[in-house]
Amino acid sequence: MEHSVSLKRAYETPSAGDGQRLLVDRLWPRGVSRENLKIDEWYRSAAPSAEPRKWFGHDPSRWPEFKKRYFAELEVHPENWQPLIDKMGKGKTTLVYGARDTEHNDAAALKEFLEAKLARRQPAGTR
Repeated sequence: MEHSVSLKRAYETPSAGDGQRLLVDRLWPRGVSRENLKIDEWYRSAAPSAEPRKWFGHDPSRWPEFKKRYFAELEVHPENWQPLIDKMGKGKTTLVYGARDTEHNDAAALKEFLEAKLARRQPAGTR
């Protein structure tokens, strides 16, 4: 099965094409009501802990090291991301996040991590 995962800022208008919308930030996006966010679930435990998040501080020059630290944290706690893999197997999934930077953010790193896990899981020739 093809796993379609996209990213969308919490401040963008939800659309029918988003599929299941999963908030993957540790903190609720400022100024957005639950009603307007229209998420199916909130996976705050899949977001990085305070230490790597604060260290990164949305500084693009720290992006490679941030991903390294965050991925190491995820590897130690598969219970935090495995439910996302299971959800992704059920159709179109949009990971929702609040950061302004659309390239260097927790959700972008998490998407990369999850897609790598899915690629390793799929039998050769089905990718």
